[in-house]
Amino acid sequence: MEVSVLNIKGQETGRKVTLNENIFGIEPNDHVVYLDVKQYLANQRQGNAKSKERSELSGSTRKLGRQKGGGGARRGDINSPVLVGGARVFGPTPRDYSFKLNKKVKQLARKSALSYKAQENAIIVVEDFNMEAPKTKEFVAIAKNLKADDKKVLMLLPETNKNVYLSARNLQRAEVLEARNVNTYKVLNADVLVVTENSLKAIDEILG
Repeated sequence: MEVSVLNIKGQETGRKVTLNENIFGIEPNDHVVYLDVKQYLANQRQGNAKSKERSELSGSTRKLGRQKGGGGARRGDINSPVLVGGARVFGPTPRDYSFKLNKKVKQLARKSALSYKAQENAIIVVEDFNMEAPKTKEFVAIAKNLKADDKKVLMLLPETNKNVYLSARNLQRAEVLEARNVNTYKVLNADVLVVTENSLKAIDEILG
């Protein structure tokens, strides 16, 4: 699949790049995509919710009433869950939600996500560029030139570029990532993938 290379003004440079069929042209596997997205979202969870159990509440352990004959549930002490202000039964405790996925599964999931974007013609290739200073207005202008200002944009760069990152940080519908950090969730969550030429080479090295 060939894609025209644009400059940041949205004009064609006259060059074309061929997207690697082994990365952007495979038959997507929905199940591994589901697993990778599930793992990503699980890893974002803090898992630090906690409620006090019966043994953790402060209060007397004196037995409040006789065992039988009261006509109601056996209450035990003041911390009993059946009483107002008592402990919670089977409440949340701190836990780790993360789980393991094999490297090949994650690799196939990323390839599947990129192939979906290629099928949707939602990949824009731009020539490598730099920004002299962080300017959100300038980043918005680039997105507008690429006709992506009204869409969720994920921009992939070959390496860390602080000025470009800071320029996009305040924009709710734009995100900048290094190509080596691309993940299935971010790709699928974006409407348009803006990739620089050197980023394509980095993706080929990582996933090819």
